[in-house]
Amino acid sequence: MSGQGIEIVAGDPDADVPDDSPAVASQRSVETITLAVILAFALLMAWDNWRTGIAWESTGPAAGYFPFYVAMILGGACLFGLVVELRKWRAPAEAFVSRNQFKRVLQVFVPTLLFVPVTQWLGLYVASFILIAGFMIVVGHIKAWKSLLTAFIFSALMFATFEIAFDVIMPKGPLEHLFGY
Repeated sequence: MSGQGIEIVAGDPDADVPDDSPAVASQRSVETITLAVILAFALLMAWDNWRTGIAWESTGPAAGYFPFYVAMILGGACLFGLVVELRKWRAPAEAFVSRNQFKRVLQVFVPTLLFVPVTQWLGLYVASFILIAGFMIVVGHIKAWKSLLTAFIFSALMFATFEIAFDVIMPKGPLEHLFGY
């Protein structure tokens, strides 16, 4: 790269600023809830496979034999994890995520979640253009013209690759229909 020009550095602009915002959740509570949900799933899978059949038959194992024991191992691991977490319940808990960190996560999660219904309404390429340009401008703090140009080039290349080169059926919106696709 030549010595002239501006280099774009992706990173957290507040990385040097200490995060003194309150914790949204503790690491212990997140781990406990996760282990409990996986344990419930393991118990459901064990019950369903037991109902299907876990015996050894004359032709070999029944349909639920192997999945039942996998569910039992998963459940045992979850019980072990829950015991470990409950044994250190009185110790001070570390923060899993602070309010500022959670805000940054939501800045990515909410637009990505909205991308799905917008894709059904506007089509994949227009929705991708909006998502990419929005992320670059809002989260990346990149100049609008660079963001819009990058999003347009990416969306146009995706369109050329999927619609023209490989003839893959993708969700299309009113703009694609206007061009006859």
